[in-house]
Amino acid sequence: MTTTPHSRPGRRIDGWDPEDEAFWQRTGRRVAHRNLRLSILSEHVGFSVWSIWSVLVLFMSPEIGLDFDAAEKFLLTTVPTLVGALLRLPYSYAVTRFGGRRWTVFATSVLLVPTGLICYFVQQPGTPLGVFLVLGALTGLGGGNFASSMTNITSFFPQREQGWALGLNAGGGNIGVAVVQVVGLLVVATAGGTSPALVAGIYLPLIVLAALLAALRMDDVDAVVTAPGAQREVLRSSHAWWLSLLYVGTFGSFIGYGFAFGLVLQSEFGFTPLQAATWTFLGPLLGSLARPVGGLLADRCGGARVTCWNFLAMAAGTGVLLVASGLDSFPLYLGSFVVLFVLSGVGNGSVYKMIPAVFADRARREIAGGGVPADAFARARRSSGALMGAAGAVGALGGVFINLAFRASFGGAAASGDAALATFLGCYLVCVLVTWAVYLRPRHAAARPAIAGGPGRA
Repeated sequence: MTTTPHSRPGRRIDGWDPEDEAFWQRTGRRVAHRNLRLSILSEHVGFSVWSIWSVLVLFMSPEIGLDFDAAEKFLLTTVPTLVGALLRLPYSYAVTRFGGRRWTVFATSVLLVPTGLICYFVQQPGTPLGVFLVLGALTGLGGGNFASSMTNITSFFPQREQGWALGLNAGGGNIGVAVVQVVGLLVVATAGGTSPALVAGIYLPLIVLAALLAALRMDDVDAVVTAPGAQREVLRSSHAWWLSLLYVGTFGSFIGYGFAFGLVLQSEFGFTPLQAATWTFLGPLLGSLARPVGGLLADRCGGARVTCWNFLAMAAGTGVLLVASGLDSFPLYLGSFVVLFVLSGVGNGSVYKMIPAVFADRARREIAGGGVPADAFARARRSSGALMGAAGAVGALGGVFINLAFRASFGGAAASGDAALATFLGCYLVCVLVTWAVYLRPRHAAARPAIAGGPGRA
């Protein structure tokens, strides 16, 4: 029998079972949505701090005593991406060890350290690159918040609503990439290009607010807390690696482009910080808003089907971007890049919906073979959360690859991003092939209809 959660905020919930329809309608929906809202806030702040270097590098110039070239600036956007990716797996595990509420409070509060240090050091002319690389690594802590947040939220919602909930949770976090760039634009427009400390300073009170609300109003769920060894178990599944590869193509593109977009515009068109900042928020903003749409489309049409068509569109968009570069057309270049952001957001939602569908399908087969439904679906939720952490970590490494590719491309003799873009186009075509071969071929679709497509499926 399912235990009804107590009314006291910030508690440990035992016996949580969102697949129990009566429990879900009576209590589960309200509690799940409260935790979702607070999770979005915390993840949003984490993403903003993680991606703050995409803005700060636009300020770095001889005018403030921080004269770094394009290759060094691309390195400054690469380091936080790498650290954030590497932290996602341990952050996902931390939720299973400490609970979603307690870990959210800690993971949010610790962001005060890099944010406060940034406020100080960006005001010190002549600060060496090594110091900023260390600070960039510390802001990578914000990137880990995504994995712990997604793992936690998975446990609150029934499988049929996870595509929408995860898309909303991730989209609300991803939009932090756009918001921090809007903050940078406002700072440049009002205080000029010599006040980067204001960008970081704005986030200090927001970090405190998010941590306090998480402490007072979020919950720890027993279905997640009692999941030892889930990550090791799920990594033995071939789906862990295929889905992680697809997530490299979607989220890796989003975060990589988000970190690099301003620098790409500066390097490709010789923009000033104000000119670059005027446009950099647009792609991440629309890409973030598109993520819940991707989850909703996957709920209705099938995650694999949406993912496959989405990668085809991303390949086409990259081809148009190469044409725009050859024509030196800024409007076409900007429009194509924004489309890529939107498509990466849609793909983020559809790939993440495929993850719980894989294990829900396994649970249904287990139940058909005589298994206990509650136990089967509990294992499915734990496995889904574990794979989301693993896929999130591997996917974020795609952002590292994108920044390194742009760094090499703009640092070459041609001093353009064309070589990097051609590489990305090839990667998207590989993802199309993988999605079709593993999840959409007729024999696979027949074996796993919930993954391949159809109304209400993954």
